[in-house]
Amino acid sequence: MTSEQHLAPLRMPDRLFAELAAGGGSAAAVAFLERAERARRLLLLRTLLDDLRALPTPLTPVAEAWRVLKEAAEKSPEPVERLLLAPATGGWMSHMLRRVHGTASGPPLWAETGHLSALALSASLHAGTEASLDVPLTSGRLPLPGLGMVQLPDAEDGLSVGRAMTAGGELTVTGPGRTTGSVRVTCRPLTQRADAGGGTWLPLRTLTHTRPGGGAPVTVVLEDLDPYRDLDDHLPPARLDEDEAREWQRLFGEAVRILARPGTPGPGRVDPAMIRAIVPFGRTAVSPPPPPFVQVSASSGDSFGGMLIVRPASALALAETLVHELQHSKLAALLHLFPLLEDDRAERYYAPWRTDPRHLTGLLHGAYAFTGVAGFWRDRLAGAEGDEAVERAAYFFALRRLQSRLAVRTLLTSGRLTVQGRALVSGLARTLDGWLREPVPHAALTRARTAAALHRTEWRLRNVDPAVEPPSDGPRFRPDRASWPDVRTHAFATRPAAPHTADEHLAAGDAAAALARYAGQLAADPAEPHALAGWIVARAVLDPGRETRRMLARPELLQPLPSG
Repeated sequence: MTSEQHLAPLRMPDRLFAELAAGGGSAAAVAFLERAERARRLLLLRTLLDDLRALPTPLTPVAEAWRVLKEAAEKSPEPVERLLLAPATGGWMSHMLRRVHGTASGPPLWAETGHLSALALSASLHAGTEASLDVPLTSGRLPLPGLGMVQLPDAEDGLSVGRAMTAGGELTVTGPGRTTGSVRVTCRPLTQRADAGGGTWLPLRTLTHTRPGGGAPVTVVLEDLDPYRDLDDHLPPARLDEDEAREWQRLFGEAVRILARPGTPGPGRVDPAMIRAIVPFGRTAVSPPPPPFVQVSASSGDSFGGMLIVRPASALALAETLVHELQHSKLAALLHLFPLLEDDRAERYYAPWRTDPRHLTGLLHGAYAFTGVAGFWRDRLAGAEGDEAVERAAYFFALRRLQSRLAVRTLLTSGRLTVQGRALVSGLARTLDGWLREPVPHAALTRARTAAALHRTEWRLRNVDPAVEPPSDGPRFRPDRASWPDVRTHAFATRPAAPHTADEHLAAGDAAAALARYAGQLAADPAEPHALAGWIVARAVLDPGRETRRMLARPELLQPLPSG
């Protein structure tokens, strides 16, 4: 990053686009996307600086903070580039532009603008330059992007203005005290470890793992301090306790080993070095969800390579989530480069992994992410040992390839894809069509098809209004529709050894026993969606004729359970 940026036009080579369109992407393809994100961030930053120059502020003006940042970049470009490309930096830029345009909220605008000074201080420390900047303090806290956080002891509560000075890698921060006078801290953020008892300096946490066969270790930020680590909102720091941090390290190390499968890069194969930051969401140390669930994970197009995750109970679930969220990052970067579709943002499309209707962009994101997830389970199936591992991997591979192909078909027939969008989605279709021809153990394949049919049937029963004839642009939805628990997708992953419930009998392959139990449930409530979906699918398994095909196509038209 030099003082005068001349951004050359970016042209993605056809071979890299083809890799990404297939659902994968080599290190070279991801590096190209990162270069494109760098150019985008510089443009956003220039726009933001223009918007903020006239902002009244008690802090150092943005022009001076920008000068400090540029000076550091000229002396030590690599660490400043890392700061620029950090997921949280992208989140801050986009959040600030939304603040300027009145579409986001947060602390006083001058205080959020002061994050540029914090970036400049981090850059100055890396470069060994000298700087003196007025900065915002929140109860004496000053986050330093990419380094950690300074905490002034006995500092004034709430928002205040402090002074931060750097020289030769040393940082001194001064701010108002809680009673009278001022308080001061001096530290060396590049080399200093945490103070005993978590005192005045909290260093950045990282997750590390040595690659199998040697080579440079994988290092990913475990971000619990940066105020822009969330997908949009400004957040206070939420320092993980030591036990929780160690558990994240253990799971990450095991997840990296799971992902370290040799072979040509493709969908589902992720080099963890492509991940820039993991933001732990919530605390699950006492009772994490059982495998393979991950309760929450998310990413943002503003924060390339970053992902927010509730810590799962198993490394396998974490590995799958890393694949899923990196797929979202890659597609978001592609959407910044190419107009892939025309989306009116109307939520009218069925997404096989959601309980609510989705807009077209959301469907594209899901199709791309779950193609990667299907590839992840395909690799697990190839290396699975033991009947249970084979059954689980085969089920999820069969389910996710089927669901992704259904979404891809919707996208291709929507008439809303651009030339580049059609090329991308056609690449996904070729990948999935090849996988659909690959053999999968029959029992797992049957459960996957059944689970997919159950989800679509229950989705229509709960969402689609049967009293309204569907127009050409999609179904009309029930005014009373609400979120509902999808308990079947994971429940059907293994064959129950001793089935009792209707769902368990259906998962075990006994559709007749399942049908009888669903009928018993419907006797009390003929329109209950979960039981009615099960009854329709069980009936279709036993009698796969024209009538049941019609019921599967438009289950919402079915009246209360007929007799017999």
